[in-house]
Amino acid sequence: MDGVQRLAAAWHARVMADEVVSHAFSHGYDPAHTERLAAYWAEAWGGPTAYTDRYGDESSVVRMHSGNGEHEEMDRRAIACFDQALADVGLDGDEPLRQVLHDYFAWATTTTMARYHESADDVPDGLSIPRWSWDGLNGS
Repeated sequence: MDGVQRLAAAWHARVMADEVVSHAFSHGYDPAHTERLAAYWAEAWGGPTAYTDRYGDESSVVRMHSGNGEHEEMDRRAIACFDQALADVGLDGDEPLRQVLHDYFAWATTTTMARYHESADDVPDGLSIPRWSWDGLNGS
């Protein structure tokens, strides 16, 4: 969990320094954002259900990212920040691990988090956090 928290902190620092991606945080954010993000990623990667137990389900996460219109440039830059954060915490030397984490983040950013760009009201209740493994989504 410490490693996931370091990655979340490195990504957050990168996005806050990016003139495009930081706009997503311009109206403020939860002071525990990094901790919450780490818990979410850990659960998505097959770890403990700390995010769901403490903060909510996938529907709540997707709603936070919905209703802001399409933002492909922001998504592309957020993914680049993630790749840089992997290097910042020393995970770029393990190519299989770097690739699976990149693939997850790119998928989540451009798929689940971007699906309801028109309105957060479109997000259905009861979504569960998608699980990602070495083989991709739900091990498929």
